[in-house]
Amino acid sequence: MDFKETVVGMDLDQRVLRTDAAGMPLEWIGYQDAVRLYHAGQVAYSCGSLLYTLHGGVNSRTGRRSQVAVHAIVATVGARRRAAMHYTPPLNNNALFRRDGYLCLYCGTRFSARDLSRDHVRPLSQGGQDHWNNVVAACKRCNHHKAARTPEEAGMQLLAVPFTPTHVEYVYLQGKRVLADQMAFLRAHFPRSSPLHQRMS
Repeated sequence: MDFKETVVGMDLDQRVLRTDAAGMPLEWIGYQDAVRLYHAGQVAYSCGSLLYTLHGGVNSRTGRRSQVAVHAIVATVGARRRAAMHYTPPLNNNALFRRDGYLCLYCGTRFSARDLSRDHVRPLSQGGQDHWNNVVAACKRCNHHKAARTPEEAGMQLLAVPFTPTHVEYVYLQGKRVLADQMAFLRAHFPRSSPLHQRMS
């Protein structure tokens, strides 16, 4: 399969949102993986904005050139949905900072990722765990001031309760340059009580 890419309105770094056939978001993929899914007949349907039109070779019988249109969202067959009730996404700082809206959850100031740190609400030295429900984004100044104390012990107020993202929320948190139609699609699958509804507004 040899396709030459013709880009429609986007560069080749724009990611495609892959879902299962029922529309449950699964992961982000590149355009090459999307084309492979089309070629293998695994795309049930696609929706959202047109990202790429890729042209292949010319059919010797028909004289027609093959073409694949890659949209922002592709639903695939044969993809199993994760067990949502038992899924705990891996904890990493990029997703954590995005979960907390790049805010220090002690002083409420917005920072770039490089100026944030991971704070353990209940310190590890006091038996706290390195888990989504016990970590928040904190600026380095607040993290240093809090040190190995709980917020209560340090006289600091936690501005939001930390939470473990669902699989769909984690897919959103892993996204880079999420398009408006992809954002709306993901948001429709968030739990109604998800704090991300407000943080995405």
